[in-house]
Amino acid sequence: MVRYLEIHPHDPQPRLVAQAVEVVRDGGLIAYPTDSGYAVGCALGNKSGLDRIRSLRRLDAKHHFTLVCRDFAQLGQFVHVDNPVFRLVKSLTPGPYTFILPATPEVPRRLMHPKKHTVGVRIPAHRATQALLAELGEPLLSSTLILPGEPEPLSEGWVVKDQVGHLLDAVVDSEVDSAEPTTVVDLTSGAPDVVREGAGDVSRFA
Repeated sequence: MVRYLEIHPHDPQPRLVAQAVEVVRDGGLIAYPTDSGYAVGCALGNKSGLDRIRSLRRLDAKHHFTLVCRDFAQLGQFVHVDNPVFRLVKSLTPGPYTFILPATPEVPRRLMHPKKHTVGVRIPAHRATQALLAELGEPLLSSTLILPGEPEPLSEGWVVKDQVGHLLDAVVDSEVDSAEPTTVVDLTSGAPDVVREGAGDVSRFA
């Protein structure tokens, strides 16, 4: 039975945060809130968790998975960032953006785009998620929880539990700031390319 954890969005309870992280460390798959809807995530090295995310969302091999990071220092361990990209990403994080960048050797090959060797990274502005990432000590391998055929991610914990709880090990219930998914920006060529317009303002890329 899925574990259901109601975590305060502004003052996360350490005991419940630790329970959610325990599920991740034990190889589980969790749904958790962000500043742009819900995401589903697992530990970085969890191959079966990756397969479960692919099955849940019906993703193909070209899908860019996202490493949800606590801060910019952690993000920099997993993607190559030159000076112009550094300034842009730094100015927009934390926030509802996913950036596609060349992966470093720290990223398992199965998480990269098969041809481009790129990966998505983001730093969410959500206190409960930040508490999870701080306790975990590494990024969450994640994908936005958009169900097949739907345009937007799920945005309420009880709905996540009702609709896909049987496919998860834990649901973290905490309010989200927006029901829109992240704005996805491909920075691999140097010039920003908006792949998906979402909760993040795109005027910076015009």
